[in-house]
Amino acid sequence: MLSKKAKYALIAMLALARDYGKKPVHISDLSKKEGLPKKYTELILLELKNHGFLQSKKGKGGGYWLRKPPSEISLGNIIRLIDGPLAPVPCVSVTAYEKCAECKDERSCCIRSVMKDVRNSIAQILDSTSLEDTVNRAGSEQEYMYYI
Repeated sequence: MLSKKAKYALIAMLALARDYGKKPVHISDLSKKEGLPKKYTELILLELKNHGFLQSKKGKGGGYWLRKPPSEISLGNIIRLIDGPLAPVPCVSVTAYEKCAECKDERSCCIRSVMKDVRNSIAQILDSTSLEDTVNRAGSEQEYMYYI
């Protein structure tokens, strides 16, 4: 399950993606507009900055902005940074593999086989979906009212 911290990171990154190429965004403006706790948002943005996703400037006219274009930042990279591996069980993780204590033979474990498919599907979707894709997706979803 996606942690609250990862969800907040995605919300903040999507907000910065929508403002890409404009002036830097202040933490207080971002947290207020997106309904995120300011102090927690500060910590998340600092972590994203320290891992090369963001740049910042202090003082007047300062704030945060994306280091790369939104088309070059995948949701998978953000989630892995915040929550760690995408695998639902450790025995199918690419980056944090651990053998399951209860498994006698990984090659014939049907649970592992299914969980590997789940991991691969999740990774494929998240790694091939950029911030730009996500912003565009939200912009294309319209609510329609039908009257009879």
